[in-house]
Amino acid sequence: MTQRTPDTPDTPGAPDYPAMIVPVGHVEPVPRRIRGFVAGRPVLDTVRARYVWLWPGYPQYCVPRDDIAEGALVDEGRSMALKVGGARRQTLQLGSLTRPGAAWEWGEDAPSGIVGHVSFRWEAIDAWFEEDEQVFVHPRSPYTRVDALRSGRAVRVELDGAVLADAPSSVMVLETGLPTRYYLDRVYLDWTRMEPTETVTSCPYKGMTSGYWSVRTGTATHPDLAWTYDFPTRQVSPIAGLVAFYNEKVDLYLDGRPLPRPAPVSRANWEREQR
Repeated sequence: MTQRTPDTPDTPGAPDYPAMIVPVGHVEPVPRRIRGFVAGRPVLDTVRARYVWLWPGYPQYCVPRDDIAEGALVDEGRSMALKVGGARRQTLQLGSLTRPGAAWEWGEDAPSGIVGHVSFRWEAIDAWFEEDEQVFVHPRSPYTRVDALRSGRAVRVELDGAVLADAPSSVMVLETGLPTRYYLDRVYLDWTRMEPTETVTSCPYKGMTSGYWSVRTGTATHPDLAWTYDFPTRQVSPIAGLVAFYNEKVDLYLDGRPLPRPAPVSRANWEREQR
């Protein structure tokens, strides 16, 4: 029989954090100037973009064709059947630079607000900007909230019976649709078990990581379990220089109570469907 704690979700298998609630196919206006650059050249510049949600986690930009550089897109003559409607696959072409499948133009059976608009694969554009600030990984969702809150609740992190960190306080990052992350002062970590790696990841809400660590326990080495942002975005500035662990991969205790490991959220299946 499973012993329940005050931190265990009331519904078995349900996450203990707010879920994404935006339905697939939802369309909204983007009240921001959106620009995209490739090889230092502007490819798109619009104040008329729209969001469309292809999965609940975050939206995709949809750009009016007239706001894309003339001649930058070449129709490949291929149709795409996406979750919210059909589209025509496009090649991005700038001089000698060619990127097949970089974009798609939404067809008549797409939601009415995006018919004739173009969406780009994120990686097909070298640099995205909302107004004058660069955006990483994917568009920021207007329905996602990210709070960095100082907390005096003790946090202990264990794995394979080894204590990795034991801190009297933390900065809790609460982000819609994700487990709470607990960022800890470095003085409370057991650095004899930490091995730096070359891994770098980015987040549209927090910025780019400045460090990752694998963890050695008495029985195994676990890759890339902890990370830090030395220079996070101003919205989460309290986490600067602090270290967090993946809740999904360690045993985490809050004020002495064990927290259930959340199930990892994967976009792999969705990404495969869009290829």
